[in-house]
Amino acid sequence: MALRTLASKKTLSLALGGGARPLAAAAAARGVATTVSLPDLPYDFGALEPAISGEIMRLHHQKHHATYVANYNKALEQLDAAVSKGDASAVVQLQGAIKFNGGGHVNHSIFWKNLKPISEGGGEPPHGKLGWAIDEHFGSFEALVKKMNAEGAALQGSGWVWLALDKEAKKLSVETTPNQDPLVTKGASFVPLLGIDVWEHAYYLQYKNVKPDYLNNIWKVMNWKYAGEVYENVHA
Repeated sequence: MALRTLASKKTLSLALGGGARPLAAAAAARGVATTVSLPDLPYDFGALEPAISGEIMRLHHQKHHATYVANYNKALEQLDAAVSKGDASAVVQLQGAIKFNGGGHVNHSIFWKNLKPISEGGGEPPHGKLGWAIDEHFGSFEALVKKMNAEGAALQGSGWVWLALDKEAKKLSVETTPNQDPLVTKGASFVPLLGIDVWEHAYYLQYKNVKPDYLNNIWKVMNWKYAGEVYENVHA
C-alpha cells in the first residue's frame, strides 16, 4: 500500500475498522501522525489502453488518489492535535474524513495492483488454487465475471465491487462497498483479492454513462496473477 512505515499499516487498519477509541489510542501511542504516500503505478498511464485510457489513468492516479492521500494525512495531523488537547468532540468529528480518505487510499492502492497491461499477461484467467476455488464457489470463471459485473452495474451511486476471501470461513464471495469504504468494513476476516472501482471518475471520460461497457472491458487488463498470489498467501 506504499505506506511509509509498517506502523502506519496498523494505524490505518485501526482507523478504518474501528471507532473513536481505537483511533485515539493509536494516535496517542505513536505520538505523531504516520502519513501515507502516493504509490507509483507499476506501468505507464497509457499501458492499459484500449480498455482504460491513459487520460483516465493519469487523472485517476495523479488527481483522485493523490487527493485522498493529502486529505488523509491532513486528517491524521488534526487527529494528533485533537488527542493532544483531549478534544473528544474533534476526535469524533474526524472519523468520517479518516475513513473516507484512508479508504480511498487503501482501495486505490489495491486497484492499481489488480490491473496489468495485456502485453504483460493482463486479462489471462486465473490458474492454480484460485482458479479451482472460483470454479468451486461460483461454478465457473465466466459465472464469477457475470456476477461481479451485475453487482457493479447495480451499485447505486459510487462504490466498489470486490472478489473477497473470507479467511475464517475459507470461502470466496462477491461483495460491494459504498463510497470509499474498504472491504474491511464488511468484516475483519475479509481479504480483497480483486477490487473494481465503479466511481464515475474511473470510467466516465471514456465510457460516458455506459458503466456495463467499462465493467466488461476491465477484465481484459485484470491481473489474476496478483490475485492468485494474495489468495495463496492467505489461504496457506
